[in-house]
Amino acid sequence: MASRTTRRAAAQPRRESGWSLARFILGIAVLAWAFRSFVVAPFSIPSGSMLPTLYVGDYLAVAKWPYGYSRYSFLFGFPSFEGRILSRLPHRGDVVVFRHPSEDDDLIKRVIGLPGDTVEIKGGEVILNGRPLPRQALPAALVPISANSPCKVVPPAAPRIVRSAGRYSCAYPAYRETLPGGPSYTVLDQVQEGEADNRPSIRIPPGRLFLMGDNRDDSLDSRYPTAEGGIDLVPVDHLIGRAVVTFWSTDGTASWFKPWTWFAALRSDRIGNGYADSRK
Repeated sequence: MASRTTRRAAAQPRRESGWSLARFILGIAVLAWAFRSFVVAPFSIPSGSMLPTLYVGDYLAVAKWPYGYSRYSFLFGFPSFEGRILSRLPHRGDVVVFRHPSEDDDLIKRVIGLPGDTVEIKGGEVILNGRPLPRQALPAALVPISANSPCKVVPPAAPRIVRSAGRYSCAYPAYRETLPGGPSYTVLDQVQEGEADNRPSIRIPPGRLFLMGDNRDDSLDSRYPTAEGGIDLVPVDHLIGRAVVTFWSTDGTASWFKPWTWFAALRSDRIGNGYADSRK
């Protein structure tokens, strides 16, 4: 029969082994929290408000350091504090992830106006600081139709489906818009004289940003107050990070519980698309 001393000696390594495992798991959790809070976090695109730049089903790497850190930067909202540490303003044209001003939801839009700028929307064109942004008509933007990307249009626009490169795509009227300093990007303008195509001039106050989606007629952005489902002028403190690159994209046919479907649904041509700097 084992003595009390022998049993005590046998239990000691088990306690040390259990504590070592707990420390290892805790260390991994802390490192994951720090990496996602301070360096890079993933973000998935849930809607078509940023078409044709971002597709539904794109997964992006979002850099956390470019604009400093607020409580919205941190995983699980810990630690919680007011204000922003190492705060820096974004550039016009940056694609940013931010916390909705009145809802517990993270969104993604493009920065159009900075504090001190005046912004007016007239006939669908953006007038920044009294000057219309240069806008050049482009061939129709073709967005491949898939399970998560049907040919969705804003009434009274009618769906226009074309066959190109062996697949069906939704064709949208597109324009190249250019901001001061050179950032340029493609926007969709589905409806002439749409609901938000005319907005009076406003001056952006300190600590606020004017953000818009690239799919102009299908984006509830800074053109709309929060009472109408929009985001109004977004506080700088609500910035989470800057979209950098697409690292995965799915067409919506995959199932989490069927790994063999993941690669069949992969849109490999989307991987590597960068958004960190659209300057010429």
